[in-house]
Amino acid sequence: MGAVTAVDRSPKQDRSRATRQRLLEAAVACLAEHGWAGSTVSVVAERAGVSRGAAQHHFPTREDLFTAAVEYVAEERSTALRALFPEGAAGDRRAVVAALVDLYTGPLFRAALHLWVAASNEDQLGARVTELEARVGRESHRAAVELLGADESRAGVRETVQGLLDMARGLGLAHLLTDDTARRRRVVAQWADILDRELGG
Repeated sequence: MGAVTAVDRSPKQDRSRATRQRLLEAAVACLAEHGWAGSTVSVVAERAGVSRGAAQHHFPTREDLFTAAVEYVAEERSTALRALFPEGAAGDRRAVVAALVDLYTGPLFRAALHLWVAASNEDQLGARVTELEARVGRESHRAAVELLGADESRAGVRETVQGLLDMARGLGLAHLLTDDTARRRRVVAQWADILDRELGG
């Protein structure tokens, strides 16, 4: 009988995990589209296709939901970074710069921005967002160094790589207001040239 119960329980656990995943994805999408003020538990639950009660079963409070969403966004951004060039960048710095900039102009970064704004006003989110953003920042820097083939033992190289990431973040902010795709392409080309000069062959 115990074995039957265990078998029966597995699909239920799978459904529970799937529901939780849908809620997190919906929370991120709502943040990206509606910002913090428009992302209530009810709105997220409706988007996820579950009842408000089901949402509150997984995340009893709004802060619980969006704290989990912070972690989810951070993990998804880290996964996206690691997946950029699974076979290596083969020395194509322009492709690396373009890929990094694309990460900062996509929906995950947009959701992260809304979380930053919310965290500046919500004490319960603030510490968690700060901690996770620091982790994502370290991972972004490490990935950029590896993909660019940068030697950080050389003077100024660390700052050059960090400048690239700061520039990409700035382009992400600009993209919130206007579609600056053409300008972004020119900036990417210029930064690739700068990196080739600063980092060497």
